[in-house]
Amino acid sequence: MQLANLAAPAAPAPPPAELLVPGPDLVDIVALRTAIGADLAAAPDAKAARAVAVRHLLEAKNRANALLAEAFILRPHASRALIRAQAHLTDGLVVTAFHVAIDHLHPLPNPTESERIAVLGVGGYGRSEMAPHSDVDLLFLTPWKLTPWAESVIESMLYILWDLKLKVGHSSRTVKDCLRLGREDITIRTALLEHRFVAGFEPLATELGDRLWGELFRNSGPEFIEAKLAERAERHKRQGGQRYVLEPNVKEAKGGLRDLQTLYWIGKYLNRVPSAEGLVQAGLLGRDEYGIFTRAEDFLWAARCHLHYVTARATDTLTFDVQVEVAARMGYRDAGGRRAVEHFMQDYFRHATRVGELTRVFLTQLEARHAKPEASLLGMFKRTKRVRAGLKLVQGRIDVADPAAFLSDKLNLLRVFEEALRTGYLLHPNVMRLIAANLHLIDDDMRHDPEAVRIFLNLMLEHGNPERALRRMNELEVLSALIPEFEPIVAMMQFNVYHHYTVDEHIIQCISILAQIERGELVEELPVVSGILKEGVNRKVLYVALLMHDIGKGRPEDHSIIGAQIARRVCPRLGLSAEETETVEWLVRYHLLMSDTAQKRDIGDPRTVRDFAKAVKSKKRLDLLTVLTVCDIRGVGPGTWNNWKAMLLRQLYQKCADALEGGLENLNREKREDEAKRALAAGLRDWSAEALQAECARHYAPYWQGLPTESHIVFARLLAGLRDDEIRIDLHPDPDRDATRASFALADHPGIFSRLAGALALVGANVVDARTYTSKDGYATAVFWVQDAEGKPYEVSRLPRLSQMIDKTLKGEVLAREALKDRDKIKKREREFRFPTHITFDNEGSDIYTIVEVDTRDRPGLLYDLTRTLAANNIYIASAVIATFGAQVVDSFYVKDMFGLKLHQKTRQEALERKLRQAIAEGAERAKA
Repeated sequence: MQLANLAAPAAPAPPPAELLVPGPDLVDIVALRTAIGADLAAAPDAKAARAVAVRHLLEAKNRANALLAEAFILRPHASRALIRAQAHLTDGLVVTAFHVAIDHLHPLPNPTESERIAVLGVGGYGRSEMAPHSDVDLLFLTPWKLTPWAESVIESMLYILWDLKLKVGHSSRTVKDCLRLGREDITIRTALLEHRFVAGFEPLATELGDRLWGELFRNSGPEFIEAKLAERAERHKRQGGQRYVLEPNVKEAKGGLRDLQTLYWIGKYLNRVPSAEGLVQAGLLGRDEYGIFTRAEDFLWAARCHLHYVTARATDTLTFDVQVEVAARMGYRDAGGRRAVEHFMQDYFRHATRVGELTRVFLTQLEARHAKPEASLLGMFKRTKRVRAGLKLVQGRIDVADPAAFLSDKLNLLRVFEEALRTGYLLHPNVMRLIAANLHLIDDDMRHDPEAVRIFLNLMLEHGNPERALRRMNELEVLSALIPEFEPIVAMMQFNVYHHYTVDEHIIQCISILAQIERGELVEELPVVSGILKEGVNRKVLYVALLMHDIGKGRPEDHSIIGAQIARRVCPRLGLSAEETETVEWLVRYHLLMSDTAQKRDIGDPRTVRDFAKAVKSKKRLDLLTVLTVCDIRGVGPGTWNNWKAMLLRQLYQKCADALEGGLENLNREKREDEAKRALAAGLRDWSAEALQAECARHYAPYWQGLPTESHIVFARLLAGLRDDEIRIDLHPDPDRDATRASFALADHPGIFSRLAGALALVGANVVDARTYTSKDGYATAVFWVQDAEGKPYEVSRLPRLSQMIDKTLKGEVLAREALKDRDKIKKREREFRFPTHITFDNEGSDIYTIVEVDTRDRPGLLYDLTRTLAANNIYIASAVIATFGAQVVDSFYVKDMFGLKLHQKTRQEALERKLRQAIAEGAERAKA
């Protein structure tokens, strides 16, 4: 049987009404076909004919893409119009390529019934949603097994599309194949769910649709839902498991586009809705909720499309380096002391949060229809607690029995959160909707109501898992309504590589850590703070201080000062006494004091501990500040807390506690020196009395005060019999500090600290702390604590290379400054961070040294550049304390001039600051190159 024109191309459906550039201006299929047809006559063979088609199509594609890119700059939020226009353009290219293949490259005057083919878009292309560099997913549908003619058509089409630099995903199947594979593979089934006819023999596409809905999709809803939700959970796990990852994947992350698409897929699968708006008619979302859906979808698509334009490729992760450009393209500007990128990311996280709320509402509606198994069904058999009057359990979640009665007492807006913690049940989305719609009831009267305050404080203090209630209250905007001062930091991003979470999530993480410590879950990791809490502190003060400690962020002023002022206003509203308010205010004002002292100062210097103890004043405040500091550091994100920080804080706490209880006069240098010498004698029992006496006599007082006994023992052995032309090195893992201790003994000469720092940088050793002392008989004893690039202890196996590099550096065979040029680079993703350089001179923080503190951007050769500059200006470095906060570093140098005096002269300080800034600026330029 002969069938005429069964394979003739059909025009795609008319373009959607809203395209960023009008359809005819974007791609004119008739004109394209005419132009290609006219030139094909001169083509000598198929290869040349294909080249002709590609040339015309490429010109059309490039012109259309340029129009779209230009139009999107002018309308940077018109993402829906752009993604539809991209799909419409792709339709034009695919249809024309199909026409060229069947009419010119493989003409078939009398096709048989088996020689029919339909081209379908699937996945995102099938949905008519494409970012500028999205894949083109095609399904070539044939009635039976592929004929040689169909294979040739498909191959020619693909070659044309590949030559257009389109990333094409494709499959060739029969309707029967589609049904079989769709049953076996949920990913294929999802792609088929969104199939759309593009070109060829349309009845084949119609047959596929009818049979998919009639034979595959029908009655398999629960199976599909379960698979998509499992897929979603696994995807979230891969993306970091939570919404506030600071370099989110716009498509795959929690609260991203894929989550919205999952809701649509499920709704379409169950109800055959033609678009996301159909979720409202299906009763799965309310009209307001659909508004949230579309606003989030528009924003996320806009961010994704701008991301594609910025990177010129299909990338979906908002890395730090592109966040700045995407924010600028979307019209964000610096304002209110915050960068444009921070405003942009705050909007991103707020949309991501709302997507999470929509998902909860949607899934509960499915449970109510028994389309999805109840998440807490198993838990219902274990929990037997009854909910209070006025509430009821629906699908294992707390719901309201009578909304009007519930709202008649506005305190119920808070009580329901306490009830959820008390019983362990989740809140039903119906309750969440009710609360979100009635936030206006949380007014000034309620904020000052003692019962409201009692309920709120109980949420933190009485149930053992306060983060659960606080996170839900924050997502529903109840926390901001109750404490309006909290609202500006909701979803606020801090644009640096150090902080892993938004400010509000960081605060909730800190409170969660405090609750974990109280539950006894971190005794082994945190013995000191666990002991403090066991002995007893004012828990109300501690929890409120953690809630407030970063509330002042996002302003031009110091957030600790602003936060303390806010705390002074808020604490009385939360029912705290005048004394408690004063303590919270102090903790917020000085919440960085302990971590700064421990990480940026030499806590071996008695003056450091004495000044810290004077600031803290009492053991009660020390205990509270220590717990708050530990929670604050651990709440920054995974990997931020380590043994090094734990050891520094533990030592500072113990020394300060001893000083506060035994008197500050106990912190004197002579006592420390005598104790250190006695400890050395105990560690060198194999030494003669004469040798021990000589060793004790050869060092100045700072040596004994600044190093631990194990270092004194190491240096004693290194110095024994040391020749002037010899360098001795001891490399030893120091697990208590998550570092390797590198000790060097050699004859002293100017710039020794700088040369050692340069040699260490050249072998990839990252210095985290350092001390250097000169003995009375002219030997340098320098100790560096070093880590590798991953923040792990530097391997002892790399000692030979380190020794060789130090030897060559000290002999002048390797010039560290030249050798570091190629490796002293700033990572691309960190280039957009702004860390203005601050240099301070402190003559009060140490009895015998000037402390030069340099706060700037970190890079591999920075320490070498700074120490080289100091040495060139005849500055003697006794010790260096290095504190790294992501891409920012604070290097504190304890120094004297060549006469052993502090740097008191202002003109001298200013001249040295200029030279340090010049060294930093030159290094920064080198790092960019």
